[in-house]
Amino acid sequence: MKSFRNRLTLILGIVGLTLVAGTAAGVDRLAFSGGPEGGTFQYFSNGIAIRLSKNIGDVEVSNMASAGSLENLRRVNSGEADFGIVYSGDTYLGRNGKLTNDTRKYPKVMAMAFLYGAPAHLIVKADSGIDKVADLKGKRVAVGGAGSGAAGAAERYFSSLGLWDNMNVEFLGYSKAASALGDNLIDAFWVFAGFPNSSVIQAAASNKIKMLDVVEAGKAAGFFDEYPFYTNLTIPAGTYTGVDYDVASFQDSALWVAGEHVEADTVHAALADVYSKEGLAYMVKVKSTAKSMSVKSGLDGIVTPIHEGAEKYWSEQGLKITEAQSAR
Repeated sequence: MKSFRNRLTLILGIVGLTLVAGTAAGVDRLAFSGGPEGGTFQYFSNGIAIRLSKNIGDVEVSNMASAGSLENLRRVNSGEADFGIVYSGDTYLGRNGKLTNDTRKYPKVMAMAFLYGAPAHLIVKADSGIDKVADLKGKRVAVGGAGSGAAGAAERYFSSLGLWDNMNVEFLGYSKAASALGDNLIDAFWVFAGFPNSSVIQAAASNKIKMLDVVEAGKAAGFFDEYPFYTNLTIPAGTYTGVDYDVASFQDSALWVAGEHVEADTVHAALADVYSKEGLAYMVKVKSTAKSMSVKSGLDGIVTPIHEGAEKYWSEQGLKITEAQSAR
């Protein structure tokens, strides 16, 4: 009997070791929190997730739909997601407990790379009688999904102008907002994404639209002094059907981020694959906005600490890590 128990103990021990070894050698399943349907975040997160799952051994990355930047910030910080796309402004404000109506700090979100600049679009119908931002007082304005970076930027912008509490704000995703404009359910909608944006294209295909200058009013209100991570740019004439004039706008930087819990080697391998010549060509096929991605611009717009694995990768590429970007 004793001999039988000894053999059983030995067998169970071998099985246990086998299970442990199998787990250690198993696939590392990671979650990438992206964005709403029709948004640029979702194109990028899904494209990167597919590529990493295919090219990095023992790593499987699944794409998660999301309201956008702010939800991604919270998911990555909590560990619910491993990767995400978050605006540089949200990363900075979240790290310092300065998000609108949210004083919590999100210090576990580490930047990996600059993806693209995301400019503000403010769209109305051409015959709406709305010619400047101030004309939106009392109007129905869609600002993006609740919890999205677009909605967060809209609240900061319109609050600076004294309009946020004087508009009828609708939290609608981009595609739904474009449809709602056509059905006269809203008067304007706000998009905070790379151009050309599919939802603005959608709106312009079925309506005569115009886009409002958001810089002039912002400067007058001191918006850019209060939020220095926003930079001015121009959306060129002809980007959208019927908009045959340059549009003055501002942008935030969309960043690829990782939780500090993600292994440094995994982050390094992910960047090495996506920012390779083949990887960058692949990303442009996924979304033309990715033309702004390059090794040279890899750290653009980042004003918060970067992940240990990212610091190693970008240093190998010859980029200088600033004091603000160093996690050490």
